[in-house]
Amino acid sequence: MKIKAALLRNMNAKPPYAESRPLEIETVEIDPPGPGEVLVKIRAAGLCHSDLSVINGDRPRPMPMVLGHECSGIVEEVGDLVTSVVPGDHVVMVFMPSCGSCIPCAVGRPALCEPGAKANGAGTLLTGKRRLHCDGEIVNHHLGVSGFAEYAVVSERSIVKIDDTIPFDEAALFGCAVLTGVGAVVNTANLRAGQSAAIIGLGGVGLAAVLGAVASGARQIVAIDLSGEKLNLAQALGATHAINPAEDGAIEKIIELTNGGVDYCMEMAGAVKAMELAWKITRLGGTTVTAGLPPPGSALAVPLVQLVAEERTLKGSYIGTCVPRRDIPNYIGLYQEGRLPVNKLMTGKLTLDQINEGFDLLHEGKAVRQIIEFQP
Repeated sequence: MKIKAALLRNMNAKPPYAESRPLEIETVEIDPPGPGEVLVKIRAAGLCHSDLSVINGDRPRPMPMVLGHECSGIVEEVGDLVTSVVPGDHVVMVFMPSCGSCIPCAVGRPALCEPGAKANGAGTLLTGKRRLHCDGEIVNHHLGVSGFAEYAVVSERSIVKIDDTIPFDEAALFGCAVLTGVGAVVNTANLRAGQSAAIIGLGGVGLAAVLGAVASGARQIVAIDLSGEKLNLAQALGATHAINPAEDGAIEKIIELTNGGVDYCMEMAGAVKAMELAWKITRLGGTTVTAGLPPPGSALAVPLVQLVAEERTLKGSYIGTCVPRRDIPNYIGLYQEGRLPVNKLMTGKLTLDQINEGFDLLHEGKAVRQIIEFQP
């Protein structure tokens, strides 16, 4: 079958992307699903920094590649051995497939699936196959999804069936921004009611973390970002304080506001300076969590004596330490009850042809979550 898809042939494109046009909308051939695979008609896909980090070369991937990993759609066809979905089911994509058999999967940590990570790095599906072609050339899959396209073939282990009453544009957010941001708060940090939290970096993931902290009953929620517009949005979502880290005395102000620092600080910016700030504003005995993905080679210097003498904890969080088939339906349930208003994270709707312009807005910090909508 021939489909339209946003194809990236080379990394390291320079902005403005509306001029350099790293993503070209091309006709791509897609194979039918093999054993354990599913063909999904894509209905909505979010633009995320994880896509942008491939475009700009911060996270190298094999080329050429169809990008896109935060998506929702309808199952069109299933391959042999598929048991969890049938044609017509509504699904959300998950950007880390879980094999269910490796040690991390066996101990309940599918976000760390070893075969899944290997497949994502190689640009294949979990099965090791590639189902995309363009002009006779094999095309790689992005994080097992490649959702900037009219259709995608994915592993059954890369999708979660959802309630078919939730709109596709809202559903797409649960596959990355919500799963990563809310999960970092409730799974990785295990934030409890009455505790204090800070979130550094108010993109889609960071603002989802704000929502997670509100839903968890945090007493104080300090939102930190360089953008005044995003700080205002964070407060509208429930943050109790908003701080621009560029202001003089920002660290001292946060420590004073929180009576010695926050219990939990979530770093979502993927920058060393942001992580250093996160460490400094975490209280004695507190926990610093990072879910940002800085360029490879970035390093953080932590005084070991401080780690020991202050009983500090430093934790990484990948995909919100999630169990997708448990967490996505739970988070959607919270959204439907009005307790997790993720629809407020959406800042624009695009067509596939506008994708490069959309990444300009994301690069410039002028958008939180833009959604590409596809025709029914």
